[in-house]
Amino acid sequence: MVPGLGAGVVLISPEGSRLHYAIRLHFLALNNAVEYEALINGLRIIVELDAMRLYVRSDSELVIDQVMKESSYKSPLMAAYCQEVHKLEDKFRGIKLHHVPRKDNDVADFLAKLEARQEPPVDGVFVP
Repeated sequence: MVPGLGAGVVLISPEGSRLHYAIRLHFLALNNAVEYEALINGLRIIVELDAMRLYVRSDSELVIDQVMKESSYKSPLMAAYCQEVHKLEDKFRGIKLHHVPRKDNDVADFLAKLEARQEPPVDGVFVP
């Protein structure tokens, strides 16, 4: 198998229940695009779960800054990703984005690496 790219999403309910998603990307992408893919896929999953308020943690400071309009885009691709996030934001009553250090986002990184290696699914991990 050829290693690919993966994105990891961890959803945590207000009660503390966790859902883990490992998402395989079928195209080559730079790190920021992968971070946007994780965010967008996570938001789409949450839309299906009918959540109304979100607190999003990401270890990509650039993505968080772009979405919160504190940073501009240098590429049309990043602008398109950001626009898609804003479309999805409209489906929620409230959404807050927060940057966390990579070391504090280790479960999502583990899920991304798991999917990138194209290993068989692990119990308790959804692979959409």
